[in-house]
Amino acid sequence: MIRSKTLALAVFAQLTGSVLYAQTTKKLTAYVNPFIGTGAVANSLSGNNYPGATVPFGMVQLSPDTRESPDWSAASGYDYNDRSIVGFSHTHLSGTGAADFFDILFMPTTGAVKTRAGIPGKPGSGYSSSFAHDQEKAKPGYYSVKLKDYDVEVELTATAHAGFHKYTFPKNSKAHVVIDLDHSMKKGDWNSRIINAQFQVVDDHTVEGYRVITGWAKLRKVFFHVEFSRPIAHHILVEGGTQYFDQKLINGSDLRAILDFELADGLPLLAKIGISAVSIENAKLNLAKEIPAWDFGKTVAEADEKWEQELQKIKVTGNEVKKELFYTGLYHAFLQPNNIADVNGEYPGINYNTGQAKDGVQYSTFSLWDSYRASHPLYTLTQPERSAAFVNSMLRQYDAYGYLPIWQLWGQENYCMIGNHAIPVIVDAALKDLKGFDLEKAYEAVKNSSTIDHPGSPFKVWEKYQYMPENIQSQSVSITLEMAYDDWCVAQFAKKLGKMEDYHHFMERSGYYKNLHDKQTGFFRAKDSEGKWIEPFSPLKYGSNGGHPFTEGNAWQYYWYVPQDINNLIQLTGGQQAFTDKLDVFFSLEAKPDEVNGNASGFIGQYAHGNEPSHHVAYLYNYAGQPWKTQYYVSKIVNELYNNSSSGYAGNDDCGQMSAWYVFSAMGFYPVNPVMGVYAIGSPSFKQIQLQLPGKKVFTIIAERASARNIYIQSAKLNGKPYSSSFITQADIVNGGELEFVMGPKPNKIIVQKN
Repeated sequence: MIRSKTLALAVFAQLTGSVLYAQTTKKLTAYVNPFIGTGAVANSLSGNNYPGATVPFGMVQLSPDTRESPDWSAASGYDYNDRSIVGFSHTHLSGTGAADFFDILFMPTTGAVKTRAGIPGKPGSGYSSSFAHDQEKAKPGYYSVKLKDYDVEVELTATAHAGFHKYTFPKNSKAHVVIDLDHSMKKGDWNSRIINAQFQVVDDHTVEGYRVITGWAKLRKVFFHVEFSRPIAHHILVEGGTQYFDQKLINGSDLRAILDFELADGLPLLAKIGISAVSIENAKLNLAKEIPAWDFGKTVAEADEKWEQELQKIKVTGNEVKKELFYTGLYHAFLQPNNIADVNGEYPGINYNTGQAKDGVQYSTFSLWDSYRASHPLYTLTQPERSAAFVNSMLRQYDAYGYLPIWQLWGQENYCMIGNHAIPVIVDAALKDLKGFDLEKAYEAVKNSSTIDHPGSPFKVWEKYQYMPENIQSQSVSITLEMAYDDWCVAQFAKKLGKMEDYHHFMERSGYYKNLHDKQTGFFRAKDSEGKWIEPFSPLKYGSNGGHPFTEGNAWQYYWYVPQDINNLIQLTGGQQAFTDKLDVFFSLEAKPDEVNGNASGFIGQYAHGNEPSHHVAYLYNYAGQPWKTQYYVSKIVNELYNNSSSGYAGNDDCGQMSAWYVFSAMGFYPVNPVMGVYAIGSPSFKQIQLQLPGKKVFTIIAERASARNIYIQSAKLNGKPYSSSFITQADIVNGGELEFVMGPKPNKIIVQKN
């Protein structure tokens, strides 16, 4: 009898899709909320994230665009506060402060044919449609929405190189699908324009083509191949304002296609699209490889499973809202870099040729000024093999260009931001002994990228003056501080390989930051080429991206950027007490920075969590004997500057850096120096965290009594032994083991004070 009941339950579970299992086990993908960070609320900022369908590190991000010409205020193409959808394009950037992509826009419509998107918020003026959030859903690998003006249900999913659309039209409606090749960022931004485009109707189920566009990436080629589940009854190709009925091929710079379908039965219309940065043939190959069948539900399930496997690398136990924030943060961190190599390994070379990746992958979307700080250290723990592939991808740019990426997009260098922060990413991988790339080749690339002049990095000036003079190089103080750090990284790599002459040379350069420290004002500040301080000087004066000594920050925020030499910074400040006193002022000085720009947000005093220069500062108390203040401020940031609404981030997510900060800090540690393999301990947010590591090793963090009130560490043990350090190493973590904290509501100023 028991056996029969067990068999019956097993059969029932199979028939219901394992409902019994689902009742007891919640998948980690269920905690991901893709709407977090998609739109500001009540004068706050958002993360500039998109809610659409994608897979980890994939080339396709199939997501709604709520503006005809997305601009920097909605750089992901979607703003939660908008009430109209223009269509669904296949490429997007997550959390950047600048806009680009939005390739190959689809829009299903009914009724009269409309060839332009129209005016947002004015139904009937074009093919855009109103929508409501209560008829919109998103989860990893899936997005759906009801287009109210057309009564069309749109469902989207994706693979690495392909998008899958499912449209349910009203019965007996005049069904159309608009494909818009002119849809792109706001004209004028980055001098964006379509150089050339092509549509070809191959047969009654297939269209393909390409577009060549200039923008943030100076020349991008996007090829596509589309297959429909139903025959195309009629089509119109549109170039500018001219319509061509049932013409098979058209070229131009302002192209759209309107495809008509006869769907009297009310059954869904499916569309599969493969994209490529190399050729139409590769787009077709990508689609055939990744979505060979017409099983939409299977593709959704496969995307969900890919995300589940990635999220399972860190398991947390604790508050449900914080789990939502944590796994959404991990999701956002794993959206990029993006593999732009096709399934056959071909990729667009930086010199506009076609490359062949021996390992089958070529990653791009390297937002390195942001991501080297926390995202890439997180990848070394959770994505060690992929981290090696990131290094190989960067080395291919070096082979072709002579230096490593600054900010690489779609395989192209756009020189956005300052520093040479591919260097710390590669050195970090080398010092952590990640396998899969050539150490000598990597060192060659790192050294030459530190000695060959290229835009934003005038090394002859650097070595002549031993600082960057503001009258020669704008953003001089920020560049001096950041290049000194990069030089320290080169020195550590040289030391690892026994290249001691290089080691001493780059260590000397890494100390150049001291030449801009002004003892009288107590800040780093700009000099001219004659060694004179630039006047007037205010530590509150805010810089943007040129014309000022500081990059997206002020002298207060950049004072703390000496991660390679914090002990010396403490001495420059006057010792530990003076250092912590200055930190106290930094976190409490309410005077608003002068002339802040859009990157200044998430303030606690002068601390600005909405931008990267501040991200490590809360952890600096650990270096001066007051770790309880680190625990206080880290908890304050975690609890007050992140939430699970559309305005859940205090600033741009910047390709996952804001998210990676949260992931690390919620686990209880952070890489103040991203390359040392040493993490400063903060205040864990969860009762238990488990990192699943290579070789089936597990590192467990237990935070007994952790809560929003119990933020202070009372005692600690590492692998069962009392632990009194404010730091933990990469080796401690990757070897597996257990770090145990007892948390409480008041600081314990006796333990956890050692450096």
